[in-house]
Amino acid sequence: MPRLCRRVQFGWMYIVGGVIGFLAAGELVLEEFALLKDPNRVTSCDINPLISCGTVMKSWQAQLFGFPNPLIGIVSFAIIITVGASLLSGARFARWYWLTLNAAVALGFIFCVWLWFQAVYVIGALCIYCMIVWAVMIVLFVHTTVRNLSHGVIPASPRVAAIAQDAAWPIAVLLAIGVIASIFLRFAGLFVR
Repeated sequence: MPRLCRRVQFGWMYIVGGVIGFLAAGELVLEEFALLKDPNRVTSCDINPLISCGTVMKSWQAQLFGFPNPLIGIVSFAIIITVGASLLSGARFARWYWLTLNAAVALGFIFCVWLWFQAVYVIGALCIYCMIVWAVMIVLFVHTTVRNLSHGVIPASPRVAAIAQDAAWPIAVLLAIGVIASIFLRFAGLFVR
C-alpha cells in the first residue's frame, strides 16, 4: 500500500490540501465582499491584465449558482479538513461514505475544469487563488480515487489498483502541466515576443 493510501498519511494530505484550499477560497470570499462594497476596487491579485482576480470575479461565471463560487470552496474544504482530522483520530468510514466522498471530490474537480476553461478560454484572465484551488483539487481527486481503488472501495483488479498507485503523482503532475501548458499556449503572445 503506497504511503498516501494509508490512513494517517491520507488524513494529513486531506488536512494540508483542505487548509490550502480553504485559505485560497477564503481570500476570494474576502475579495468578493470588498468588490461588492466598492466595484472599482483593485483586488490584491490584480497584477496585470492577465493575472486579474477582479476581472474573473466580475464575470457571470464567478457566481454560477447565484452566489460567489468561493463560498462552495469554503464549505467543501472545511469538510475535507474534517475528514482528514477524523482519519487522524482513527475514524473508519463505510464504503458508501468513501464512494460519496469520491463522487463529491470528482464533482469539485469537474467544476474546477469548467472554471479553468472559462478563465483561460472565455474570460481571458487568471486568478491566482483560483489556480491554487485548481491545483489542490487535482491532487485531491487523483489521490482520493487511487485510495479508493487501493482499498477496494471502487472495484478493480489488484493489477489496476497497483498501476493506479504507481501513477497517482505522475497523473496529478501531468494534469497540472496540462493546465500550465494551456495557459502558456492561450496567452503565448504575452510570453513570447
